[in-house]
Amino acid sequence: MRPLGMGIVPGPVMTRVLLLDGPHTLLQARLPHGPCHPRAVPSLAEALALWAGRPLRVALAVDGPGAFCVTRPWRDTFDALSRSLLVDIRCVAHDAVPGEPGPGDGLGEFDDLRALIRRTVAR
Repeated sequence: MRPLGMGIVPGPVMTRVLLLDGPHTLLQARLPHGPCHPRAVPSLAEALALWAGRPLRVALAVDGPGAFCVTRPWRDTFDALSRSLLVDIRCVAHDAVPGEPGPGDGLGEFDDLRALIRRTVAR
């Protein structure tokens, strides 16, 4: 069973999340910058894997100019990451720094997340 791929890239204001099934987008979202609970990232990933009934590989951007994970909630998240048979979370570097979308631009661009997922979790 082919795993799903997800990219999570915290930005200066919002966190972008993209869930892919091969080339198909299943979920695209912008969430508040930092999680309010240290289990938020693994819980979200596990919920999506359970929803789809498939394993999930996650690329969490934690380093590079395209990642803004230096706040306390993100550091706590790393401490709470646990191993799961359904979810594999990998901390990766991310260099792209996309701008925030303007009014009327919807969720903005996610091309850099597609590339991140292809590069680090999709196989």
